[in-house]
Amino acid sequence: MVLRWATTDQRPDLPGVPSRDVWPEYNLHGDVVNALWHRLFEEVPHLQSVGWDDTADEVLVEANTVACVWDGTDADLGPGIDAMLQRAFDDLSAGRPPTTLCALAAQIVPTARSRGLAAEALRQMRRVAAAHGLTTLIAPVRPSAKEHHPLTTIDDYVTWHRDDGLPFDPWMRVHARIGARMGPVAPRSMRITGTVAEWESWTGLALPASGTYVFPRGLAPLEVDREADRCTYWEPNVWYIHDV
Repeated sequence: MVLRWATTDQRPDLPGVPSRDVWPEYNLHGDVVNALWHRLFEEVPHLQSVGWDDTADEVLVEANTVACVWDGTDADLGPGIDAMLQRAFDDLSAGRPPTTLCALAAQIVPTARSRGLAAEALRQMRRVAAAHGLTTLIAPVRPSAKEHHPLTTIDDYVTWHRDDGLPFDPWMRVHARIGARMGPVAPRSMRITGTVAEWESWTGLALPASGTYVFPRGLAPLEVDREADRCTYWEPNVWYIHDV
């Protein structure tokens, strides 16, 4: 494999990685993320990257980022991906010069997993940051193995480590291995709401009564209010900070 990278403005002909091949269905319906995602390609295509195998002419990975204003303190990282994505586009609309690049997603085609592409995506994000004079990459990390521990709080989960001292979570390990430091947890990083019928279709799970449910591939419980016909899920993240 010979991995090549280009940003979307450089190679608009390259297809991205289909999100439905990467994420569980419910993750495709974020209240804020879904409303703003199209603006990444319309307004900041120079911050979106596609990686392909030059020997096979096959797209393998996509790296999505957005530039924002961050004062460098943990407190200013905010509650998570929803708030930072909204902040980034508010900064852009107001003409405020960005100080930082924020990672949003590293999407890898399923057949190309376990080939080191997650770390390569982060390295590409850091290259994009450097190319635009930004000295920091921040990332609201979705801890990929937390789906096996949905009742464990994110505060407790991030304290788990392997015998070698690296984080228990695979995606957190990727960040740690390339030198990022862990910042604060974000227990309410991304909100996904929908009707009972929508959530039943997204999860394949019957939700017959109001209450709290764990569901397939969920990182945290789902709150169901059948009387209001509304289900609410908050996906937890943990911040990681990379020097560029």
